[in-house]
Amino acid sequence: MSAGRRAATRRLLVLAGLSAGPLLVLGVFFGLPVAAMVSRGFLDDGSLDLGGVLEVLGRPRVHRVLAFTLGSALAGTLLSLALGLPAAYTLTRLRLPGRRVVRAALLVPFVLPTVVVGVAFRQLLADSGPLGGLGLDGTPVAIVLGLAFFNAAVVVRGVGAAWESLDPRPAEAAAALGATPWQVLRTVTLPALRPAIVSSASVVFLFCATAFGIVLTLGGVRYATVETEIYLLTTTLFDLQAAAALSLLQLVVVAGLLLVTGRLRATTTALSRAVPRPRRPAAADVPALLVTGLLLVFVATPLTALVAGSLRVRGGWSLDNYRALSGTGEDRALLVPVTEALATSLRVAVDATWMALLLGLLLAVVVTRRSHGRTERRLRSTVDALFMLPLGVSAVTLGFGFLIALDRPPVDLRDSPWLVPIAQALVALPLVLRTLVPVLAGIDDRQRQAAASMGAGPLRTWLTVEAPVVWKPLLAASGFAFAVSLGEFGATSFLARDENPTLPVVIYQLIGHPGEMNYGMALAASVVLAATTALVVLAVERLRVPSVGAF
Repeated sequence: MSAGRRAATRRLLVLAGLSAGPLLVLGVFFGLPVAAMVSRGFLDDGSLDLGGVLEVLGRPRVHRVLAFTLGSALAGTLLSLALGLPAAYTLTRLRLPGRRVVRAALLVPFVLPTVVVGVAFRQLLADSGPLGGLGLDGTPVAIVLGLAFFNAAVVVRGVGAAWESLDPRPAEAAAALGATPWQVLRTVTLPALRPAIVSSASVVFLFCATAFGIVLTLGGVRYATVETEIYLLTTTLFDLQAAAALSLLQLVVVAGLLLVTGRLRATTTALSRAVPRPRRPAAADVPALLVTGLLLVFVATPLTALVAGSLRVRGGWSLDNYRALSGTGEDRALLVPVTEALATSLRVAVDATWMALLLGLLLAVVVTRRSHGRTERRLRSTVDALFMLPLGVSAVTLGFGFLIALDRPPVDLRDSPWLVPIAQALVALPLVLRTLVPVLAGIDDRQRQAAASMGAGPLRTWLTVEAPVVWKPLLAASGFAFAVSLGEFGATSFLARDENPTLPVVIYQLIGHPGEMNYGMALAASVVLAATTALVVLAVERLRVPSVGAF
């Protein structure tokens, strides 16, 4: 064997060794539960039953659910783009007072718990709410508005990072040759941003199609998506075969979308660290400024209605709803006080954060090392793609899969307090990866080679070359993981024990129990949860690295 081939083999073995641990974790805590859930659709009394799957997929209600899922996801994506693109331009290319605060404020909805967003829109659009006269409560329009509220931040951040690093000289040259602002935008800017726009749109479509808390709160049984239908089939109708068949259908769609977004990400133009200085707004920027203002109003209105509703008690202003959070609600609606559920949420989020961070950092290092051949490059791309799967697979499927797959030796976690943190860490892991990978990939490999040539070992090389660059994104990733874990509802609704519920689970329980006090407590608890996640996001925004990474 030649020296070159021996070196290539050694590099592949090192890559396989570093990937083995994370892949084992993914296999046990993601592959096994999802496979167990999906297999329920194919097996009937231990025998293969493809007819059962086909029968489920042929049901008229399944067709309606699928059509509504695709339609609402498409509408939510288009509205998110319409609101997010002008805001991305305004916040990256124009010099405005309070720009950092506005950017952080627009990011807050993305990390808000979906249940909180659903409660806020119900409070806004209900007959007794500020916009009750529009008659939108319980309609598909309300769901689409909720989806756009949640996902416009993805467009602002995803496209904004690319726009921030875009070379302004081609647009300036076109303008100097007489092109109007619209012609510059259509012929120069948008083609350069197309990969980022399409990639963000794909991710938003994915989030909209797998939304759970928003659709469950605003649509109920009447307007179900595939995600909420799986939940209803599992928890209400106990039709596990039908739920498994829908999980399989969702998995196929998600895998296809991830394949497309992966290809688009690979074709994205390399980012530049030379960030152009923002300029003062001109008359041509007025439409973008107006849409940005509209987006701010769109984000602030339901949250204002939520806060105002939490302070209204029997027609007057009061803090009684907040004082009641130390109790169990009207007619003992809860088993534990809301304050205890908040403490549980914080504790679980801390555990989920360090798990996601540890795994994400190791994976980011593995996938961003320079590849020396096609095989190495494909292996790293495959590992990266595999760990993005939790981003799109139903959290409901994951949560229920945990229950039916991790209940016997050698992996019996039925009574383990680690069950919820592990599930939430898997949900947060893709965001940690997408925060760290662009930063590590942007480091010039020659710096690592120079350190190694001077006798530094791998650990010392990492500490001297990469650690100084990655520490801020690492803290930002931990903030995102903490905020996402704090609000996670889909998987947690299955896994949280009745005596140890998290705050999103308690909010949903309060909404489901009749009584004015219970609803008021749900509003107050939603405000507390929203404020906690908002503080985390504002801290994360201060750690943002310009032009690098969507999150």
